[in-house]
Amino acid sequence: MAGVIKKTTGLVGLAVSVNPHERLRILYSKILGCVQAMPRDAAYRKYTEQLITERLDHVKLEPDVEKLEKKMNCGQIEEVIAQAEAELVLSRKMAEWKPWEPLIEDAPPNQWKWPV
Repeated sequence: MAGVIKKTTGLVGLAVSVNPHERLRILYSKILGCVQAMPRDAAYRKYTEQLITERLDHVKLEPDVEKLEKKMNCGQIEEVIAQAEAELVLSRKMAEWKPWEPLIEDAPPNQWKWPV
């Protein structure tokens, strides 16, 4: 971590990350690996792959944590790590659920109408 090491995040229950770049590289690589098993035209894959690739590029190119936080504009780096961990869990669930596949049976009448 370049620059001054912060002592606290100021957020209850969120400890300072010792090696945020490495942690994000690992998480983002796992997410990208997971979404690559999905069909190319699946909306979740397209948008997740785009966002994660962009963030991974920032992690690779910016060694200073404070500058990285500003480029990502998603809060403190520890919050970004928590977001990446949640996205990894979601991407694995999406691969299991396969929302891009057709419905097993027809949806009930007016299922997609609002207001009913």
